[in-house]
Amino acid sequence: MVVVEVAVRILLVEDHPQLAASVSQALKNAGWTVDLLHDGVAADLALGSEDYALAILDVGLPRMDGFEVLARLRARGKTVPVLMLTARGEVKDRVHGLNLGADDYLAKPFELSELEARVKALLRRSVLGGEQQLRCGDLVYDLDTRRFTLLDENLNLTSREQAVLEAMIARPGRVMSKEQLASQVFGLDEEASADSIEIYVHRLRKKLERGSVRIVTFRGLGYLLEATSG
Repeated sequence: MVVVEVAVRILLVEDHPQLAASVSQALKNAGWTVDLLHDGVAADLALGSEDYALAILDVGLPRMDGFEVLARLRARGKTVPVLMLTARGEVKDRVHGLNLGADDYLAKPFELSELEARVKALLRRSVLGGEQQLRCGDLVYDLDTRRFTLLDENLNLTSREQAVLEAMIARPGRVMSKEQLASQVFGLDEEASADSIEIYVHRLRKKLERGSVRIVTFRGLGYLLEATSG
């Protein structure tokens, strides 16, 4: 198992309304929790207070450009992967961003399919430690398809159940509080309900009960996903 310390949320920072909406929707359709912001100052504040699996930063942001946001992020010692979006095609701009600590670069205009492929590649390294799959007992999670299988059969999950289970399988052997799970299931524009996590966990337990994996409750602490002996 790969032990990681990242969330499953993505931060998207893009000031062009139509592009921001289309990219955000594409990422949400792929099943990720997405926080959408439109300026660099807001992005800097979010990156300083929230945990993300990935940040997608436009270079030409108002109030604070993407390069400055990236520089401040790395100066704080944060290692969250960053994908830069830019209309600037010059090599010097790409080199500047990479030298500041960007993990990848995508020039506009781009196809959403290419963006999604790059996002998956970055998440594979950060969330799965370079692995294609995570396993816990009979439960298998594949990053490329974003599907869970149990006993080699697809597990039918709602988007919220999916987000909870993704967060838990990415942290094998770690107890996660309801508040931690809620912060990764709900975006900034949603009301994060810790109590609702109990409902999702209850549903997941029923869906997992036929396999050699279970969700254990630690009263006052949270939940842990673990493999059982059979």
